[in-house]
Amino acid sequence: MPVTSDVNEKTGESTTEGSADALPVNELFESLQGEGRLAGVPSVFVRTSGCNLRCWFCDSYHTSWEPTHATMSVEEIVAEVESYDAEHVVLTGGEPLLHDASVALLTELDARGYHTTVETNGTIRRDAPIDLASVSPKLASSTPTPDENARPDGKPTDADEWAERHAARRIDLDALAALVERYDFQLKFVVGERDDAAEITDLLERIRDAAAVEIRDTDVLLMPEGATRERIAETRPLAAELAQEYGFRYTPRLHVTLWNDAPET
Repeated sequence: MPVTSDVNEKTGESTTEGSADALPVNELFESLQGEGRLAGVPSVFVRTSGCNLRCWFCDSYHTSWEPTHATMSVEEIVAEVESYDAEHVVLTGGEPLLHDASVALLTELDARGYHTTVETNGTIRRDAPIDLASVSPKLASSTPTPDENARPDGKPTDADEWAERHAARRIDLDALAALVERYDFQLKFVVGERDDAAEITDLLERIRDAAAVEIRDTDVLLMPEGATRERIAETRPLAAELAQEYGFRYTPRLHVTLWNDAPET
């Protein structure tokens, strides 16, 4: 069920960020988990709107560059989730941990026995019941430029305005350490160029120094950059090659392979 409206938050900050019982929901649907170690698992996706970053390759443009949503109470979201058969719920975005009500939603889902994955960029800490923290730190190559365009219609974005803000916010070492210490986790990196590997290994060393838990190479997943089958076909060989070279894991993007860039997938 898509639940979109004409709300447009140019700042990327949600009007419901401080609300404890409502979330800006862009989409709510059932599909297969497309990424990470649970790829292929039937899942209900709750996609929130609003993000504190602006990756140029964002595959959910209408949750970041031009956020749209309908406001749903936690009670309404839970009722919608319960109307599906899947026992795994993915809270994603945008950046879902921006919102206070994400904690209330995860608490309600936990009480009902759902397994939850939270897809986060790793810049925000929350104290919530999360079964799998799918943490995707954003590399320097994610920074928007006028030459790289996230808009599917090709119209210009405010990349100049966001470049400095994105670069300053994209890595929070304290938040990353806290997430891997508190939760079962996977570190998932979007790979589009060979130079990404050096930054990944450097960041891993810094997180390992900061966190009081072991981070194995097999906890690190490399994912090809791209929101279409054509683009994934271009970046997939490099992601697989780097995974083999460094002893990391490769993760597909099954939803793109199966349904290309269709919504609610």
